[in-house]
Amino acid sequence: MTEHEGPDEGPDERRRRGQGELESQVLAVLREAPGPVNAGWVRERLGGTLAYTTVLTILTRLQAKNAVTRERSGRSFEWRAASDGAGLAALRMRRVLDAESDREAVLARFVTALSYDDERLLRDLLHATEDEAED
Repeated sequence: MTEHEGPDEGPDERRRRGQGELESQVLAVLREAPGPVNAGWVRERLGGTLAYTTVLTILTRLQAKNAVTRERSGRSFEWRAASDGAGLAALRMRRVLDAESDREAVLARFVTALSYDDERLLRDLLHATEDEAED
């Protein structure tokens, strides 16, 4: 057994998954949950091969990113997805933008790399936002 391998992991689980991949998997599980669920429930839905503490760490990181919420349930917490996949992608995009010193250059490069259809969609969305602000 390797350092990153749990006792129940088979050959297909031995590769080290990236943090973003695990976060995405946890969010997918939470979005399918019938309501707030505990970390054990999440762990089971992920196949039960991750350590319980790993699942808690991922949930805590997602909470710090405002991607999940938690509420006290006895001595532990129950977790719920705070947004859908689009909301999480938008949050990641915002964090990348916030980390850069030249926001104008980053946005300019982003916009010029968009396809015609995506650029048109972005213009429509910006126009709709302006209309809402005027109301």
